[in-house]
Amino acid sequence: MLETFLINILFLILPVLLVVIFFDSYQNKFLSLYITFFSSISMILCMIYPFKLEIGFIVDLRYVPFILVALYGGYKRVFPMYVILNIYRLLIGGEGLLQSFVFSTVIFIAVPMLSKKFTGYNTNKRMMTGVTVALMTMLFYLLTLLSFFDELTKEYWTLAFYALTTHAIVIAINLSMIEKIISNFNKRENFLRAERLHVMSELSASVSHEIRNPLTVTNGFLQLLKVSKTITPEDKVYIEFALKELVRAETILNDYLAFAKPQSVHMVHSNLKEEMEYVRNVLMPYAKLNNVEIVYQFSNTLMTKYDQNQMKQCLINLLKNAIEAMREEGGTLSIRVFEQKKNIVICVKDEGIGMSKEEVLQLGKPYYSTKTEGTGLGMLMVFGTISKLKGKIDVQSKKSEGTTFTIKIPT
Repeated sequence: MLETFLINILFLILPVLLVVIFFDSYQNKFLSLYITFFSSISMILCMIYPFKLEIGFIVDLRYVPFILVALYGGYKRVFPMYVILNIYRLLIGGEGLLQSFVFSTVIFIAVPMLSKKFTGYNTNKRMMTGVTVALMTMLFYLLTLLSFFDELTKEYWTLAFYALTTHAIVIAINLSMIEKIISNFNKRENFLRAERLHVMSELSASVSHEIRNPLTVTNGFLQLLKVSKTITPEDKVYIEFALKELVRAETILNDYLAFAKPQSVHMVHSNLKEEMEYVRNVLMPYAKLNNVEIVYQFSNTLMTKYDQNQMKQCLINLLKNAIEAMREEGGTLSIRVFEQKKNIVICVKDEGIGMSKEEVLQLGKPYYSTKTEGTGLGMLMVFGTISKLKGKIDVQSKKSEGTTFTIKIPT
């Protein structure tokens, strides 16, 4: 019994181990297929090596990988496993074939319905939900077995005890491993982002002042040449172009300065109301130009400390991107600022072109942009500013449906 249990544990952690060792990349578009494939193998192996109880019943752990894929991947990912399970059960044959098909169909319909809410939970709630679903599944399984018993004998309760405890323990082990992998991935991404922001901060602080001095001198000489009476009109055109390029260079330089460390002279302790209203008023003409209506709600009383200039620039970058996402057909830009427990929450929702999952994962990386003319530094600055405040950014987006940025800043 113990040997069979340990072997089944190995089968069930096999998909997790293989993914971590060989396919440790959430950006791999085939990752979900690998997980479904390995989980199907795990499910079949559990059916090949079941628990043979002394009372004559056979119990296996086939529904552990099935439930995990259903919760994390929904209908799309678990459907191949549903087909494979029933085909293999048909090949095995024997008594209980119809009951197995009905049971698997009910689980296939019911469990993936929780997937959307499940993935939005925190780690502890996902653990509790997963174990609860496994227990409810086994309770339903035990109810289907009642037809094989004339009365509830000791053998039935023995079977119920083994089925419930085994599934609860095994799915808890698998959930803890999966959640640890997700946590490690998030920590690694946060560390890499912090490193990128640190490099950008050091670079911008050291280089910007050195570049600004020659730019100022060059601008001064060009202004003198522009008003000179000895140059031709053709030369004045060239000077105009040079001055415009210097202005553009100054703008780029200011963008880099935004990555520098927060300045003490700009630090404030406030609830973001002044900054939000300033940014809304600044971008209102730009929004009207692009047929975008801004809907604004502010209901926050919590205070936090931040660099006012960097926060304004962060919000301008975020809202400007949202407006530009609706440039073609217009739409509504919803901005909500409210408090949630001890967090200031900024929710920015647009009805623009949206992004794919792969594009969302790339956000915040230097020089990555979904716009052809973009540099990606704007979004990097947004992530950098929120990171300095120890905040978190959640991005939900679908192609042609829009994007929602949810920013949580602890106080």
